[in-house]
Amino acid sequence: MRILLAEDERSLSRAVVALLEKNNFSVDAVYDGQEALAYLEAWNYDAVILDIMMPKLDGLEVLRRLRQRGNAIPVLMLTARSEEADKVTGLDTGANDYLTKPFSTAELMARIRAMTRSRAGGQVSSRLAFGNITLDQTTFELSSPEGSFRLANKEYQMMELLLRNPRQLIPAERFLERIWGYDSDVEMNVVWVYISYLRKKLSALHADIQIKATRNAGYSLEECV
Repeated sequence: MRILLAEDERSLSRAVVALLEKNNFSVDAVYDGQEALAYLEAWNYDAVILDIMMPKLDGLEVLRRLRQRGNAIPVLMLTARSEEADKVTGLDTGANDYLTKPFSTAELMARIRAMTRSRAGGQVSSRLAFGNITLDQTTFELSSPEGSFRLANKEYQMMELLLRNPRQLIPAERFLERIWGYDSDVEMNVVWVYISYLRKKLSALHADIQIKATRNAGYSLEECV
């Protein structure tokens, strides 16, 4: 499951990201409403966690624009406010659930599981597939009819991003931001190193898909020609 977290309080954002990743969710973190909308237009997500009080656009305005565009993605609203009127406004605008800060980690996880189960009709798939390749999001296993590999954490995150966006060009900078973090001092060539690891595994699995490099642009997952 892939979640977008829009929370401008950096320390809370880092804590929530760590919690979600520990529970095998994939997370992108943004810090203002405009950035949240941009990510939602560019990438596919299973759910959104929106803080109400954010710079540039607040969470309620982000939610309004999402629903106006017909985007039915599940949305959990976060806020430090506890007034009933704010909860009513959020729910009436189209939020699926509402959580007031401070909250317990157990309650946050329970609400996210309930929200994502509801969207999937009670059945949440743990597998991503493209061509003859499948990625199990629970066990981190990349497999084909020829065998399987258990991916290391960063290999898994890269493969998961590629499989969620097949045939879509993903800049190397995007991998760095999403997997190593905005503030990381990791050099760009580390992306190529992990792409190389994944290509070797796909080759060993006799995959009918490949990771294609587009010079000075990025990488995409494509069918083999």
